[in-house]
Amino acid sequence: MRVTVRLFALQRQQLGRREVPLELADGATVEEAWALLAREHEALAVARPFVRFARNGEYTTPGERLAEGDELAVIPPVAGGSAPDRAVRWIALSAEPIGDATLSQLHTAVATDADGAVVTFVGRTRETPGTPAPGQEAAAGRFAGQAVQGLDYEAYEVMALRVLEHIADEIATRFGVHRLAIVHRIGAVELGESSVAIAVAAPHRGPAFDACRYAIEELKARAPIWKSERFADGSVWLGTPARDGPIDEHKEAGA
Repeated sequence: MRVTVRLFALQRQQLGRREVPLELADGATVEEAWALLAREHEALAVARPFVRFARNGEYTTPGERLAEGDELAVIPPVAGGSAPDRAVRWIALSAEPIGDATLSQLHTAVATDADGAVVTFVGRTRETPGTPAPGQEAAAGRFAGQAVQGLDYEAYEVMALRVLEHIADEIATRFGVHRLAIVHRIGAVELGESSVAIAVAAPHRGPAFDACRYAIEELKARAPIWKSERFADGSVWLGTPARDGPIDEHKEAGA
């Protein structure tokens, strides 16, 4: 079957055209269409964590099946607000690696000419083990002295994205920072690879630093994202009980 892919903004600029025809197997999904498009146009591949899709003018899911003559639109991140305080928010979970190209894209996306500071945080998989989750202490003891070989991340995706949106709202209210990106890996993340990337832009360094720190600390405490450390002959789940709201609310509740 034949479908037409429509491109906008950065993706349109990268390919130098607005439409790309694709020949697909009958019943191919949106995700399969994207995979073919990315194979034929490698410059698009790094954008997968940040794009959404629309089929014939309606938002759709990656698993939706396409039909002959469909129009598939690739929807890049959208920005709202007015200059000079243009708001930008990228919130994503990604099964794809967060490499240098992605980090450069995040930096470019959040920064404007009004910003004197861009603060980034990148969390990487390290070889030293972390704190085992309650009930996993004995399992962790089996691997004492061994190096971590990789991590496996699992997420309650719909809720995780909602929590990250709440954190972004809090950052806007607390620090007056409206341009940020948060991308977290899911699935297998090998040693030395990035598991999370945060980019924050603001006119001044103080709010940018504060917002970036708040984002990672609250993400780790509240987002339903779990990680397991892989060793040569087994694995251990890590973590502590989740906090269900901002840190200040819990301090006040316990006061």
